[in-house]
Amino acid sequence: MISLKKTALLFLVVTGFGAIAQNATKTATNKVTIVAQDGSGDFTKIQDAINAAPSFPYEKVTIRIKNGTYAEKVRIPEWNTHVELIGESKENTIITFDDNFSKINLGRNSTFHTYTVLVEGDDSSVSNLTIKNSSGDNGQAIALSLVANRVQVSNCRLLGNQDTLYLSGRETKQYFKDCYIEGTTDFIFGSATALFENCVIHSIKSSYITAASTPQGNDFGFVFKNCKLTADPSATAVYLGRPWRIYAKTVFLNCEMGKQIKPEGWQNWSKPEAEKNTFYAEYNCKGEGYQPTKRVSWSHQLSKKEAEKYTIENILKDSVPNWFSRQK
Repeated sequence: MISLKKTALLFLVVTGFGAIAQNATKTATNKVTIVAQDGSGDFTKIQDAINAAPSFPYEKVTIRIKNGTYAEKVRIPEWNTHVELIGESKENTIITFDDNFSKINLGRNSTFHTYTVLVEGDDSSVSNLTIKNSSGDNGQAIALSLVANRVQVSNCRLLGNQDTLYLSGRETKQYFKDCYIEGTTDFIFGSATALFENCVIHSIKSSYITAASTPQGNDFGFVFKNCKLTADPSATAVYLGRPWRIYAKTVFLNCEMGKQIKPEGWQNWSKPEAEKNTFYAEYNCKGEGYQPTKRVSWSHQLSKKEAEKYTIENILKDSVPNWFSRQK
C-alpha cells in the first residue's frame, strides 16, 4: 500500500498542481506582499495587492494577509495566475461582503455577480482564512466563486446561505482540503470537477447540499472523501444533492453523515430525465444519515472495485498542460 505522503507527492507530480512542489526553491526567493489594515504591510486592501501583482508571472505571487476583517469584493483576474492568498489565521483573517441576487439586480444571471471572492487566475491557491457572504438568508449570494483551473483551497472557512460556493468550468479541476463549508440551498454548485477531502459540510437549514451541473461525458463531478456532514438543530431534512443539470455527478466516499440527511438521499429537481442521466453514489459511509437501503432507486452504492478509481490522481489529473511548470 502506498503511504499517504507518497500518494500526496504522486498527486503533485501527476497533476498540474505539481507546480507548487516543483517550483518550491524558486518560490522561496519570491518577494512576499503583506496586506495589513494597520498600515504595517505593503497594502491595506487585498484587492490593491492583487492589482499590483504581475500578469502571467513565472513564479508564485504570494500575498500574506494579516488578521482583520476585510470588507472587500475581491477578484483575482484571469491574467493574475499563480496568486497565493495566505491568511494569518483561519478564524481571524476574514474577507466579507454582502451582495445578493436582489441587491445586484442585473437580471436573471445576477447570482454570478454576488461573489465575495472570485478566482479567475489558473494555478492559484487560498489558505488559512475565512470568506463570507454576509447578506444573510436573502436568496442567492456567493461567498467564493472559482472559475479557474488547478485551484487549491485549504484550511479555510466558507460561510454563506444559498449558493455559498460556485465551482465552474467544463475542464477545470479544483481541490478543497481541511475546509469548513456552510450554507442552505444548493450551497455547493456548478460544473467543475472538484475533490473535497477532510472537510466539514454544514447545513444551516433543511434543503440541498449540492447542485452539480457536470458536463456530459466528464468522468467526475463533485467528490467528497472523508468528510463530515453536520447541521444546525433546525435542519432536519437535508438532501445530499439535486441536479442543476441532468448529467450531474456527485459521490460521497468514507463520509460521516448526520441524522439530518434524508433516507432517500437524493432528489431529481422535478426532472425525471435526470434519473437516467445523473450519477449519484456513495461508498462506505457511516452515521445516522447513511441509509443505503432507503436511497432512491436511481442512485448507486459503489463496490470496493468501483470506489478504487476515486483517487486524487484520477480525479484531478489535468489534460491541459501546465504553463507554469513549462517555464523552468
